[in-house]
Amino acid sequence: MDKKSTASEERKLTCKDVSKCFELLESILDGENLPNSKEIMDEKLAKCAPCFEHYHLEQAIREVLKTKCTKQNTPAELVANIREKIQEIK
Repeated sequence: MDKKSTASEERKLTCKDVSKCFELLESILDGENLPNSKEIMDEKLAKCAPCFEHYHLEQAIREVLKTKCTKQNTPAELVANIREKIQEIK
């Protein structure tokens, strides 16, 4: 059995302090550098199933948003048409 499977089998199914853990997790995903936060979170993820699942779900959501929500240029023709319609309404 691989190391990853063994670790997931040993994780607790409940978290004593979910809101505090999720707050730390999200600060790490946001790129905030808090002292020892990465080490604390790595240890927590290894031992706590809810934190592990939330971390990976949040990470996946952020990746999808990063790749799918890119700024796209609006065609100049569309902008001109919208401005024209606004002027007509005034």
